[in-house]
Amino acid sequence: MMRKLSNKKYISPPLEKVIFPHEGSILVRQFSELHRNTRPYWHYHPELELVYVSKGRGKRHIGSHLSYFNDGELVLIGSNLPHQGFTERLSDHESETVVQMRPDFLGEEFLRIPEMKHIGALFERAKKGLSFYGKSKESIGKKIISLPKKDKFDQVLSLLDILRDLSISQEYSILNANGFSMVAAPQDNDRLNAVLNYVRNNFQQPISIAEISEIVSMTETSFCRYFKKITSKTFTQFLNEYRLVHASKLLAEKEISITEVCFECGFSNYSHFVDQFKSFTGKSPSNYRKSIQQVL
Repeated sequence: MMRKLSNKKYISPPLEKVIFPHEGSILVRQFSELHRNTRPYWHYHPELELVYVSKGRGKRHIGSHLSYFNDGELVLIGSNLPHQGFTERLSDHESETVVQMRPDFLGEEFLRIPEMKHIGALFERAKKGLSFYGKSKESIGKKIISLPKKDKFDQVLSLLDILRDLSISQEYSILNANGFSMVAAPQDNDRLNAVLNYVRNNFQQPISIAEISEIVSMTETSFCRYFKKITSKTFTQFLNEYRLVHASKLLAEKEISITEVCFECGFSNYSHFVDQFKSFTGKSPSNYRKSIQQVL
């Protein structure tokens, strides 16, 4: 049975106004376990954002990409790419350091000089969201953690060094390869955000194609074709992946049975859940939980 739809208007993620310090061109903030980042909401801004989470677990939600990290995170988010804070309900993290900068924070000609060619290419790749791993995450993360202790001049010099390291690293994954940013057509942004908002609020319940099509005022056939074109996934794939990311978080953080995890994530069939989880992560739910416990 289709649930009654509310009259609530679904809007695009809000534009966050980044306030830079007086006589400063970059904003550096650090949050500890006791003083968490209070900005976990869905938003975007024209500034690039570099985030390093030292240890800990949490969700990535960048554009239409959804995934889970369990041993810290180093991510570079490009201009106008919608994202959500990383330390909401994060467990066991030591600190989160956030650096925000305009693409031209050293002047409009900054990226046009030959020495900045690789950094300019990095900024372009970052429009899709980049997650760094391996030795790059470890070595660059140490430099990022030290930024708040430096004065403004040394922060700029250190940031250039960090950006150079990021620009030459091969240890990264593109997160939002087929996603969207707020420079897309406004109509597409509004529609996709309506879908994301609805899934986020209702993924624990059955969601039919008819139901989600009505949310965006499209026929079922038109919606399926539109969603596949925008995200390169079917809506069913996207919904299942959202549920599986939530399942991986529950398996790592809650001492509940795998059956309870299955139903709490919106799956109605246990065998189907196990098959989907193994296909998505490469491990069964029980083995995934064991591997997380070994890391911790």
